[in-house]
Amino acid sequence: MNIYSAFKRVLVGRRLSNEQMGETLLPKRLALPVFASDALSSVAYAPDEILITLSLAGMTGYMFSWQIGIAVAVVVGVVVLSYRQTVHAYPTGGGDYEVAAANLGRRASLTVASALLVDYVLTVAVSVSAGVLNAQAIIPALAGHEASVAIVVIVLLTLMNLRGTRESGSFFAIPTYVFMVSMFIMLGVGFFRIFALGQPLASETANLTVMAPEGSKEAVGWVLIAVLARAFSSGCAALTGVEAISNGVPSFRPPKSRNAASVLGMLGLIAITLLVGIIALANLTQVRLIDELTGAHYIDGQGNAIHSSAVTVTGQLARVVFGDWFVPGVFVVVIATMVILFLAANTAFNGFPSLASILAKDAYLPRQLHSRGDRLAYSNGIITLALCAIGLVWIFDASVTALIQLYVVGVFISFTLGQIGMIRHWTKELTTETDRRARRRMQHSRIINTVGAALTGLVLAVVLISKFTHGAYLALVAMGVMYLMMTFIRKHYEAVTREVHLNEDSDRALPSRVRGVVLVQNVNLPTAKAVAFAKASRSTSLVGVLVALDEDETAVAIRDWNAEDFGVVLKVIASPYREITTPFIRFVAQMRSDNPRDVVAVYIPEFVVGHWWEQVLHNQTALLIRTRLHFMPGVMVISVPFQLQSSKRAKERMKAASRRGRGNLGAR
Repeated sequence: MNIYSAFKRVLVGRRLSNEQMGETLLPKRLALPVFASDALSSVAYAPDEILITLSLAGMTGYMFSWQIGIAVAVVVGVVVLSYRQTVHAYPTGGGDYEVAAANLGRRASLTVASALLVDYVLTVAVSVSAGVLNAQAIIPALAGHEASVAIVVIVLLTLMNLRGTRESGSFFAIPTYVFMVSMFIMLGVGFFRIFALGQPLASETANLTVMAPEGSKEAVGWVLIAVLARAFSSGCAALTGVEAISNGVPSFRPPKSRNAASVLGMLGLIAITLLVGIIALANLTQVRLIDELTGAHYIDGQGNAIHSSAVTVTGQLARVVFGDWFVPGVFVVVIATMVILFLAANTAFNGFPSLASILAKDAYLPRQLHSRGDRLAYSNGIITLALCAIGLVWIFDASVTALIQLYVVGVFISFTLGQIGMIRHWTKELTTETDRRARRRMQHSRIINTVGAALTGLVLAVVLISKFTHGAYLALVAMGVMYLMMTFIRKHYEAVTREVHLNEDSDRALPSRVRGVVLVQNVNLPTAKAVAFAKASRSTSLVGVLVALDEDETAVAIRDWNAEDFGVVLKVIASPYREITTPFIRFVAQMRSDNPRDVVAVYIPEFVVGHWWEQVLHNQTALLIRTRLHFMPGVMVISVPFQLQSSKRAKERMKAASRRGRGNLGAR
């Protein structure tokens, strides 16, 4: 095993065979943290974005926080119910893409795919950036280094996911459950102290007045409506990740559809409870939150302006609930929130590669994305997602407020088209179904999907209108670029398939002659091996070609060639400009033009080396010649390998590594 292989095994783990696919399937207890961490973590930053947006309306805006929270909760509930129908009807893992492809056509399916791929990248960028923001509550030194820390976290998440779905799920399960339990305890203790004990809990920002960016004027009329719509669209970030379960149904243990639907139900119940609970407790404790980038600011009781942003909503709630009697509780909630925000990106690390694999299988993305890696995960998709997310974090400097404006648009496009597709699916099924009980169930499902389509369509309109000028247009541009790229890739694959397809008109005539050419750079063992192989191939004619660079060296080569008596004519080509490639290519082209029905077979001796640095020292001329000849029709290039001693030692190392791998597999 070489150094690279050993390093890879340490980071990723040992390889898994195809027969071990069943070992990677997830039970419900692991599927929940794997697929639901994004939606669950959204309750940690969705309230922040709601309150920050409401600060644009000054103190008036905070009066509507609980109404917006309930509205978002209703949307979450409807979407979860709708996707429970999807996972039962389409259990193969395509989700909204498969639904749209089957019921709405290619354009709709590509629109869904483009929206989801872009939104998965945003999920990683937003979740990790929000995690870094929460981490500043306990590690102030992170301020000013958000982007660097976020990139390091993305790299770590990538390595974990490269180890496989089940292993990453096992690792992420405990932090996810700790987050859920700590949040429920915080809410329970907070409501108990307020309602049962009658304690007037007040947050650290309760005595501050929020001033809108325009000054002391409160927003009214259409301005207030616009702020509320924008706050609602930001709060709808809580819905991201729901569709990932429909894409990841194949990763569940049997019965796959039933288990996926159960996890969806648990996800919806937990997310709604936490979201409404956090916003209600924030309202009762008078949490105020601003972001200086919006232009809003605080004013204290003496009328002094305070130009600084407070800690997050969950951070303030943890301090007011636990701070005066159980300080460790504050750290548990803050740390759990920070970790779950980081792990929320894991939902995208499962959804993006699965969807990309399906798209690659359908020839809309490079075929390499359909391949599974050593750990049976879609490694190429995982790495692609990580690189795109890192680029986004670097461009936006890990700013959650800036990234959130691009967010949600894509997921609601897929939600809406997916639900419309499900309506058509049930309508088509009803035309052929005769069983009364089955028809009643289908009609019930169609009603759910109709409500889901109407509601998600309405939310999509609100999101587009309220966020378009604040950055949503960039997400739409990215989706358009992705759509065009996938269309181009599909056309390319289709063109190649047509070009290589065998039919009655295909030219299957044998060549008139096969004219062999051996590239001679030195008269040595590799050259002798190439000549022997060329003679054994029984070409119609065979010639050795030597490009003369130096008179003395050429004379020595001719003498040695004649002394070996290969029985093959040696053709010497002059090279006034001391290069090998161009004269040799010109010679082969001339042979090809003499008779278009002939095939020229070029035999190139090459060294097989055991170290990467040896490859730099050898075979460069052969590589250049081989590359240029590949573009010449009617020319076949045959590489004749000659193994150096270093390659034999490398082969022995690979055999030993292979034996150890088989031994480990047998021990398992």
